[in-house]
Amino acid sequence: MEMAGWGPVRDRVEVDVFREHLDDEDALVEALREHEIVVLMRERTPFRRSLLERLPALRLLITTGMRNASVDVAAATERGVVVCGTGGLATGTSELTWALVLDLARGVTKENTGLREGGPWQRTVGVDLAGARLGLLGLGRLGTQVARVGLAFGMDVLAWSQNLTEERAAEVGVKLAGSKAELLAESDFVSIHLVLSERSRGLLGADDLALMRPSAYLVNTSRGPIVDESALVDALRAGRIAGAGLDVFDVEPLPADHPFRTLPNVLATPHLGYVTQGGYRVFYRDIVEDIGAYLAGAPVRVLG
Repeated sequence: MEMAGWGPVRDRVEVDVFREHLDDEDALVEALREHEIVVLMRERTPFRRSLLERLPALRLLITTGMRNASVDVAAATERGVVVCGTGGLATGTSELTWALVLDLARGVTKENTGLREGGPWQRTVGVDLAGARLGLLGLGRLGTQVARVGLAFGMDVLAWSQNLTEERAAEVGVKLAGSKAELLAESDFVSIHLVLSERSRGLLGADDLALMRPSAYLVNTSRGPIVDESALVDALRAGRIAGAGLDVFDVEPLPADHPFRTLPNVLATPHLGYVTQGGYRVFYRDIVEDIGAYLAGAPVRVLG
């Protein structure tokens, strides 16, 4: 609540805050059945047709960001529910990408844990970034930000996506890989920066992961389903790649018994890419604007 000024709508809406994740549809219906306005934090709570049909009071659904694959916008529109989005900051995810890369390269978390627990002094030997090859799957807004940092570290940056052109790669100062296979086979770090779609879902399967070097690391701050999760678990368990830095997963929150919680070569964070003070201020500022505009009969940032 402290991330935005609620003054413009405070006298017109009563705000309930749900801090615990609800993954059961019946529980969601019980919690939300009387709410006219619902605000979602990213894609953590799917709003499918079956749920929307059980919320007759719902008239405005707001998602942080301007894209949410877990909301059935068409079904909402059919039921007269307006779906709106918000702006956001584009830097948080790329910054977290580098937090994961640097930790994987230098064993920061492992060394910090060892130091605190009185373990051996200096347990790891770091990987140099200068001179290493960074492979980027996707060179859009976030991929470009990551590429520029890689270049500043003195890395050789290679990029590939299905629509990426040599001209676009040259604008950023990176090389265009001839194929996805070439990028995977030649990179020391592979970082994913693609939108989840039917074309990108499962883009990295077992055969793709098998192309990576045993010394290479995979970083995913985009969306979990872009990588075949079972294939990645197998590759990590077998040591076919050196490790993975993951901020996104097929199921979120990550189940308590998931291998990613215990595999020693996995560095995992709970979908923190967008979770920054600046990002949240934009989210909640726009949420208040969305609510005010809806109440005034002129919705803004409408999706669909």
